[in-house]
Amino acid sequence: MQTALIAAEVGGSLTTWGMFAQATILVKLVMISLVVASFWTWSIIVQKTMQYRAIRREAQEFDAAFWSGEPLDGLYDQIGPEPEGAAQKIFAAGMTEWRRSHRDDGGLIPGATARIDRSMNVAISKEAEKLQKGLPILATTGSTAPFIGLFGTVFGIMHAFVQIAEQQNTSLAVVAPGIAEALLATGLGLMAAIPAVVYYNKFSADSDAILGGYEGFADEFATILSRQVDS
Repeated sequence: MQTALIAAEVGGSLTTWGMFAQATILVKLVMISLVVASFWTWSIIVQKTMQYRAIRREAQEFDAAFWSGEPLDGLYDQIGPEPEGAAQKIFAAGMTEWRRSHRDDGGLIPGATARIDRSMNVAISKEAEKLQKGLPILATTGSTAPFIGLFGTVFGIMHAFVQIAEQQNTSLAVVAPGIAEALLATGLGLMAAIPAVVYYNKFSADSDAILGGYEGFADEFATILSRQVDS
């Protein structure tokens, strides 16, 4: 009731859209940028959630196939030198270098183990780039959105004080709209920043865990190949 009376006195609306419509151009630009950042953040969150889920599923399936007892050469022939799965790519990189390290007489070219390790490390680095793609955007949004919203809030409050000075009236009907639009900018900044920070931390931890699994697999695979080299 009080809100409706205030809105009627100032000739506007204190709904979200009404506050946006009554805001100054600069505050409107701030609000629009924060809404865009929020949608961008959620699109990355959905995309990364689906990506990490698919990567975990693929890693589990390949891990089961790798330790099933099937000969490694047969598994490599089955998935090919350029598979689609991340774990398969690491395995294929090691096996490709393993086969290239054999001479025509069946012997191994010196330094094969080191080259295999480097090949798998390169494959892991490429997968790390894919895993972490988009995370800097979440970090940037989480760290800057509150300050962008605060900038809109400060400017909105300044505009409210200007209105008070022009009308020489400190009634709630004069002060409330400017303060409301200023706080709306802060709210939009937090709406964009909070999920960005939460999911950035989650995806960073998930990425580290997945990469740790890749590195562990590469070490185990290198150990298996080194045994064959020694034998």
